[in-house]
Parts: sequence; structure tokens; C-alpha cells
Amino acid sequence: MVLNSNPIHNVSGTMDCWTPQQTVEIMTLASIKKSRMSVAKCFVSSMYGGMLLSFGCTFVLAVNASPWFATNAPGVLALIRALVFPVGLIMIVLTGADLLTSNIMLMVIGVLRRKVTLWQLCVNWVVSFFGNLAGSLFFMAIIVHYGNIFHTPAQISATATFGNQKVLDPAWHEIFLRGIACNWLVCLAVILGTMSREVISKMAGIEFPTATFIACGFDHVVANFFFIPTAMWAGADFGVGYYIWKSLIPSLLGNIVGGGVFCGAGYWYLYVHDEEMPDYRGENVLEGAEVSELGGPTGLGPFKKDRENSEFTLRNGHHASMDQSRRPEEMV
Repeated sequence: MVLNSNPIHNVSGTMDCWTPQQTVEIMTLASIKKSRMSVAKCFVSSMYGGMLLSFGCTFVLAVNASPWFATNAPGVLALIRALVFPVGLIMIVLTGADLLTSNIMLMVIGVLRRKVTLWQLCVNWVVSFFGNLAGSLFFMAIIVHYGNIFHTPAQISATATFGNQKVLDPAWHEIFLRGIACNWLVCLAVILGTMSREVISKMAGIEFPTATFIACGFDHVVANFFFIPTAMWAGADFGVGYYIWKSLIPSLLGNIVGGGVFCGAGYWYLYVHDEEMPDYRGENVLEGAEVSELGGPTGLGPFKKDRENSEFTLRNGHHASMDQSRRPEEMV
């Protein structure tokens, strides 16, 4: 029995976007694609994710070197920082690079849909973590440090102060809670970008949730891969060990809760769990722009399968091989 023969490209109402349920399906397919990516490609893609996000971080630190605004109009400075930072996430989403914090949500959805194993989730998270870290440190050391981007006393002082405020001022549990809110917003930005069907809408959907987390001062573990080492280079009052304990660990754990629980598990429960799912058989949604963009490179590595026999179609939690020669209503 076919539950719904309407193809995935149908949208509800007059809005030109995917429905929330369709978006969860797209993210499920993206999680399958990421789980089958080779470790080498995942690492390189994650390096690009760290470097692209570092462009936005550099933009924030460049704007932040404004002593008058910092003293007399800190709210305006926070607004400017918030508006310029999302350029990094926009480039990541539109180019399909890997970001640990969005992968947290995607892989949790894949596991809950029983399309991704816990082992594949762990591999993806670990490789994304170190790939993002390597890309961020490369950008910080080569582009910013040796490129002498921040060379004036005002820039160096503002960068060190920014790091001190991120690491020294808040308590451990405060950074953890800020991490939850941060990745909740970042994953919402990815969801809205995925729901949108053309570039300007995608950019707008990513811009505003991301700007919110920057304006509120929430903690993003990958952004801090750039912010904190750059602050230490500028003379911040802490070392690597203190940064790992006081900032990296609580922000990482908070990001996992925010992205994995509040977005991944939450939207899986609302839109997929015990829900009647549309039948997408006959629609090669894996080749769609949204899945290709969100899923990243196509290297399948050790998980490579015959494309004609790949089980990418989803129907009530069951796999079904694609047959492009048959119409959806013929596939019972």
C-alpha cells in the first residue's frame, strides 16, 4: 500500500520551501551520505569547514577592534559582530563543507531513523572534530598570524580581551548552558537553510539564527577553535590546558546537547516518530541539490555500494531499492 505518491518536490501551501517533515527526510538522507563518506574526504571537508568558519571569526575580531564602541556603545558593536559572522556558516552550508556542530544533529537523526549506526556516528563526530580543529588552527597560524592580519595595538588588545571574556569570566556551567543555546540556534540555521529552495532564502535562513547566537555571546566549540588560540597568540591570560578544561569541554558538551537533543531528537520525534511518512520511491532525492549540499562530498569510502542497489529510499523506517523505471504508485 502506497501511503502518499506525491513526490518530495511538492510543498505545502504557497510557500516555496520544504515542509518540516520533508526537511527531516532530507537531513536523514544527508546523514546516510555522510556516514558512507571516506574518512579522508570527511577530514578534508571538515578542514574546509573550519577554515570557512574562520573567515567569519576573523571578520568578528576585525570589527571588534573598536575601542570607542566597546566603551560607549557595546550593544551596537555586538549587533555589528552578529551581522557579519554568519558569512562563515553560509559558505559552509552552500558549499557542503562539514561542520561538527551541524553533523551532531544530522547523525543523531540518522541514528534515530535507524539508517546510521552508532559507530558511524562516532567516526563522523571524531573526524569532524579534528578536521575542524586542523582547519581553524591552519587559518589562524598561516593566514592570520603570518599574514599579520591583526597587527595594531588596538587589534591585539581587543583580541586578547575577547578571549579572556570567553574563557575567564563565565563559570564552567555557564559555558555549558551557552553551548546548548548556541548549537540549538546553529542547527536551526541549518534547518532553515535546508528548508529554503533558492540561494537568497537559504542565506536569510542561516543569517538570523546565527546572528542571534553571536549577539547573545553563546559558545560555539568550532568558532572557539579559532577565537581562543588567536586570543592566546595575542596575549590572553590563560594557557592551552585551561582553555581545554574551562572552554572546549563544556562548550562541546553543550553543543552536543543543543544540536543532538533539542534539534536532532526533537524534530525526529515531532515529525518522524510514529508518523505516516510519504512514499518517495521513484524520486531520486539523493541527487537533489539539498541532499548534495547538506551531505557534502560523494566519496563513499569503505561504505561504497552499487549505486543501482543503494538503499536510500525511506518509507516508514524501511529501506527500498530505487527503480527509476517505475512510477511511485507501481511500487508497493
